[in-house]
Amino acid sequence: MNAAAPQPPSPAGTALVTGATAGLGAEFARQLAGQGHDVVLVARDEARLRACAAELENRYGIHAEPLAADLADDAGVAVVVERLKDPARPVEVLVNNAGIGLLHEFADNPVAEEKRHLKLHVETALELTHAALQGMLARESGRIINVASVAAFLPRGTYSAAKAWLLSFSRWANLAYAARGVKVTAVCPGFTHTEFHDRMGMDKTVAPRWMWLQSGQVVREGLADNAKGKAVSIPSRRYKLLTAATRVLPARLVAGPPRRPKQAAAG
Repeated sequence: MNAAAPQPPSPAGTALVTGATAGLGAEFARQLAGQGHDVVLVARDEARLRACAAELENRYGIHAEPLAADLADDAGVAVVVERLKDPARPVEVLVNNAGIGLLHEFADNPVAEEKRHLKLHVETALELTHAALQGMLARESGRIINVASVAAFLPRGTYSAAKAWLLSFSRWANLAYAARGVKVTAVCPGFTHTEFHDRMGMDKTVAPRWMWLQSGQVVREGLADNAKGKAVSIPSRRYKLLTAATRVLPARLVAGPPRRPKQAAAG
């Protein structure tokens, strides 16, 4: 970011975070920077990326690299794959966080939106994980965090289906590569106070207040579980109990509250 001479790499290594300018992605970037990691911040908005990078550098004294890319687009994914494969600038931690939600039911969504949604949550995460693994396995060291969701345990449309894939993929990858030095964790938060639901246009009052988590807690528990080598991280005791209940209760009882759009403010 700064015009000064380049800083030497952080002893903690470099972390690359997708969807890094808002919500859980921004919180992952802050906490990783606070742990001493240099960070590569990936998102679409270059101006916002640069502002976030400058803030992290000033607050934590690390190097923050903005990388503008649309991860629902093949060209954007290729940019990040190239960065992950750069042997001169190894990435020690990958956080696959970028994602979107769809407010309406599957049959009511344009199929192009559903395909973009699937690509971002599944195909992009797969490609970036594959790219990161090449260097990590060679070094016998690395950490990958895939931000899934409690929805992965629930019957809640294509979002749940995509996150269920990510959960299963992470469980398998941790089993396959932990012995070779690479820890892979699916972090599965429940409703969390971020911009995610606002961007969907969803009425957040459909979920009671006790169901909402703070992003700081989600990220702290996710990072700690990943460091311990856990394949799945479900932040908070309440959601651990809820996901356990999904294994025995009928699907209609655990599907969760229906989505509905926010009401327009009265004029």
